[in-house]
Amino acid sequence: MLIENVDYYLDEHGNLVFTEKYHLKRGYCCKNKCRHCPWKYGQEKEAKSPEK
Repeated sequence: MLIENVDYYLDEHGNLVFTEKYHLKRGYCCKNKCRHCPWKYGQEKEAKSPEK
């Protein structure tokens, strides 16, 4: 059973957004580029500054 404000919340557009806690409880990445993905799937990596 999902618990509002623990497993998910509704954003300003009414979309259901899963929390990091929910993703960790589920135990795997769904590869949908979720906003709170603890595995950081689909999130841009930090640009590394060139070494001199």
